[in-house]
Amino acid sequence: MDNGIFVLLGITFFAAFVNGALGYGFSSLTVPVALLFHTSRILNPALVLVEVFINLYVLFINRGSVRAVWKRVYPILIGLLPGVALGSYVLSSIHPGWLKFATYVLLLPLILVQAAGVRRPIRSEKLLGVPFGAGLGFLYSVTTISGPPLAVLFNNQGLVKQDFRAGLALIRVAESLLTAFAYWQLGLFVADSLAIAWTIVPAVLLGIPLGAIAIRKLDAETFRRICMSFDVWVVGFGLSRVLLDLKLTQGAFAYGPMVVAGLLDAWLLYLFFSNVYLRQHRSAAG
Repeated sequence: MDNGIFVLLGITFFAAFVNGALGYGFSSLTVPVALLFHTSRILNPALVLVEVFINLYVLFINRGSVRAVWKRVYPILIGLLPGVALGSYVLSSIHPGWLKFATYVLLLPLILVQAAGVRRPIRSEKLLGVPFGAGLGFLYSVTTISGPPLAVLFNNQGLVKQDFRAGLALIRVAESLLTAFAYWQLGLFVADSLAIAWTIVPAVLLGIPLGAIAIRKLDAETFRRICMSFDVWVVGFGLSRVLLDLKLTQGAFAYGPMVVAGLLDAWLLYLFFSNVYLRQHRSAAG
């Protein structure tokens, strides 16, 4: 087994642990690391196959809240179809290096916005649903990532914990099934992708239940924020590496995005823990 396989097993176990704890995060943690060793065209089909079953499991355990969120998410479900179709075609057509570049560029601001805790309640939720779903379907089929924008939207709209998980699972089941079908139609399920899928299954089966158990003893918000910090640094590093691979820049300048992203994250992390300390101090004083 080469180093790439060990790294892949390690990151998929950690990502599955986080997914079991928070209900999302598998792809957004796995992809930035795995892209250092594999192209999107090989990696994505493997992750989509695994995610179909992860998302069905999360939907099953949160099935009691599906009725409460169904009317809020069905416009997003409608928008997924054209987005998935276009994104899958793009995945099968564009140079792997530029796909990596696009993945990192799209992912980094989404994570930073989520880390900043931006809240802007949207009144016309149904009008936003279809175009948001189309963009989400495109993003997922190109990168297998949709957790950060969904988390931003659902936190922004004030969904409570159980409804949040149910809405997230419902959309992710739909997007993973649609993407798997589109990939199959385009002939993207090759032997290398299937081999990766089978390789990471044990790590996923172990990580998800352990995460679900561990989160009972952890502060979910703090754990989520630390995971985002890890993601920022990994995505920043991946973006810097692909800039070198595509010869868009040279030498130390290529690591500028990683340094800038890291500094922004450090500032946001400081603000987060400062707010946590103030809340605890006020609670103790009260």
